[in-house]
Amino acid sequence: MKLILSSETMDIPEGVKIKINAKIIEVEGPRGKLVRNFKHLNLDFHLLTDEAGQRKLKIEAWFSTRKTSAAIRTALSHVENLITGVTKGYRYKMRFVYAHFPINASIGNDGTAIEIRNFLGEKKVRKVDMLEGVKVVRSEKVKDELVLDGNDIELVSRSAALINQKCHVKKKDIRKFLDGIYVSEKGTINEEE
Repeated sequence: MKLILSSETMDIPEGVKIKINAKIIEVEGPRGKLVRNFKHLNLDFHLLTDEAGQRKLKIEAWFSTRKTSAAIRTALSHVENLITGVTKGYRYKMRFVYAHFPINASIGNDGTAIEIRNFLGEKKVRKVDMLEGVKVVRSEKVKDELVLDGNDIELVSRSAALINQKCHVKKKDIRKFLDGIYVSEKGTINEEE
């Protein structure tokens, strides 16, 4: 069944500028600017201002199937993540887990690369470059913890995944060998401070 018109709106907070040009959305805030392309979705994006002067983003789908209607909420969630990124920023925390050989990590290149040594006692040096706009630092308060900061939730989470994937245990029973670097906490930078 097709609905004639399905739509959803969201409020745009103060201090955030949003530009829409041919389904490319630019969100600008105190922490910087993020751009996202929604051209693959069959949706209409509109910026509105209601009677109280509150700015809103409206997403519409004409004659939509169930999949297209579901994409409205998805697109709104993506824009919400962009807004959170440019206002608060995203912070992922990762912990080193080891039974015997202590994992040794050195951060180089001004926080944009990390080298992992002594994983399971291996001599191999594992090097991971962070994605654009993501910084990695060692936590001062907690032993064996990494902190990844950035504006774009996708780039921060993908950087965390790259670090995690570098430390997979090969040719051993992974139920017994639980060594690795795992994401322990996901949140925003402003919650911490």
